[in-house]
Amino acid sequence: MAIIAGIRLFPVHLTGFLNIVIYANLLVFLTAIFLFSVASVPETPAVSAFEFLLIFVGSVGFYGTVARRTFRSAGTRSSSGYFRAEKRLSILALVVFAVLLYFGEVKYYLSFLSFGDRFPALLNVGGLALFLLFLSLLWLAGRRSYGQVFGKSYGRGAFIAANVKANLPIVLPWVALSLVYDLVALVPSTRVRQLIESPWGDVLFFALFLVLVVIFFPPLVRRLWGCTKMPDGPLLRHLQTFCRRQDFHADIYIWPLFEGRVLTAAVMGIVPGLRYILLTPAIIETMSEPELEAVMAHEIGHVKKKHLLLYVLLIGGFSAMAGFLAEPMLFYLLSHDAVYHLMSMDIVRPETIIGVIGGAPFLLLLLFYFRFVFGYFIRNFERQADLYVFQVLGNGQALVAAFEKIVWASGQPRDQPNWHHFGIGERIAHLELCEREPRWIARQDRKVSRSLIAYILVLAAVVGLASQVPTEQLARNYEAKYIEMVLMRDMEGVEDQALWYRLLGDLLFNRKLEKKALVAYNKALELEPDDPELLNNLAWLLLTGSDPALRDPVRALQLAEQAARLQPRPHILDTLATAYWANGMMDQAIAVERQALLGDPQQAEFYRRQLERFQSERYHNSKSIADE
Repeated sequence: MAIIAGIRLFPVHLTGFLNIVIYANLLVFLTAIFLFSVASVPETPAVSAFEFLLIFVGSVGFYGTVARRTFRSAGTRSSSGYFRAEKRLSILALVVFAVLLYFGEVKYYLSFLSFGDRFPALLNVGGLALFLLFLSLLWLAGRRSYGQVFGKSYGRGAFIAANVKANLPIVLPWVALSLVYDLVALVPSTRVRQLIESPWGDVLFFALFLVLVVIFFPPLVRRLWGCTKMPDGPLLRHLQTFCRRQDFHADIYIWPLFEGRVLTAAVMGIVPGLRYILLTPAIIETMSEPELEAVMAHEIGHVKKKHLLLYVLLIGGFSAMAGFLAEPMLFYLLSHDAVYHLMSMDIVRPETIIGVIGGAPFLLLLLFYFRFVFGYFIRNFERQADLYVFQVLGNGQALVAAFEKIVWASGQPRDQPNWHHFGIGERIAHLELCEREPRWIARQDRKVSRSLIAYILVLAAVVGLASQVPTEQLARNYEAKYIEMVLMRDMEGVEDQALWYRLLGDLLFNRKLEKKALVAYNKALELEPDDPELLNNLAWLLLTGSDPALRDPVRALQLAEQAARLQPRPHILDTLATAYWANGMMDQAIAVERQALLGDPQQAEFYRRQLERFQSERYHNSKSIADE
């Protein structure tokens, strides 16, 4: 959606709608959705139901009190003060929401909504409803201030409903996507499940969903915002004629935004039959016909320059990038020992720490992407749309006059920029520059084209590099460290600690974390020096470790001999034979390996290969036996 500008119109002062609702609230809702998505559902909660109830009631009471006190201040009697208060309280709502998620474990107590994890989307809807509860407290607290600023009083329920309807377009695509994904996952087809669970399947599914949203979303948003068709009359016929001259087709609607007092316009819809231009009553009443034509030319420019399609590309690009980066980034971050040291402190659940560590970078990436990358393109798309008036009207004088009227009515500084629009003063100055030097129009088009090419190349490079990351190896390392941490933590108070250390050593050795496995085995040996399995496993590590610095054939032989005396089982005899071979004692190695072969015919093939190895290779030149 594209917005020309928002102004503070007498007697009510306003800022741009998208800055207030779409762009600002977009980041708020994206953050809330992300926080809820990355939070885990524990098998058993760390807080009881009663403790959760106390935390919940306390959070609601605290937030409601702060919201009421904020809106009681005199500064909220102006539009700028009202929106500043709303912005601060929205951020506070996110903080309180996060506290409930990670300390109150609210997701556990809402998990019944998913019907045994068959419909995770319903759990997500429950989380969204909880966040809307805090926003409802915000709206209730600000209801009277809103009435004073905008000159219309609402009942409590009506005011909450109006705000929910205004914000629903931000979250409906996510809700619908989640519900559709759950329904597709229930299809009794292995191929379908494999497709949607693959990285490219996710991308294709999301792309298909975006197509459906592009087609069906604009009519839904128009109804939610209470837009009505512009009544038949000279102005409507004039604007329709103007559109036809530009070979442009769209229905024109009245947009009752903020009681109709905002000077703004918007275009929605890529498909011509489902495309709408929205004009507020204020902009119709304030602008002259030439100025309205300039406003219309700006909105038509967004369509002609394919900005609405490019928004889909930019949103889909982030989804693709996030999908390919998710696992590599998570497992890379979880490979650091500091994470497991934090887990071992038992301040919060390990699952919570994993969720925060995995989610925080992506939350920052999301905010950075929409604030800077998406914001960069939005600003330049707006400038392209501004310059389209030269193609339609031959000059930019009418649009400059419209902007000057906005500056006069708003009382804001001409050059006050924001992250998604250049300041009005900058826009006027650029229009005047292009009036003097038309080459700057083509220059802006080239800038946008080159930026899009660079964006696609960078996106392709990120996806390509992410796909080359050894995610499975990173996942194995994470699993080993996580299980090691759990075993070490659970070892406290366990009577048979030697067994725990041996199991830990086995796990680490299997994960090729040999140095840590050696430490665990040695600790177990101190506690239980006559455990034949422990002696055997440690000897095998000292014989077959991939790091030559860890190998110690002499000590391995001592350990293997002791293990064989205690329990001469075939696999222990094989370790002893390997130790003889490693120490150059070929006759003993062959004789003991034959004993192992006779004792375990099921592993005969392995033992025969061992005999061949002993006879044909030298230990120091042999590859790691553990690889077989």
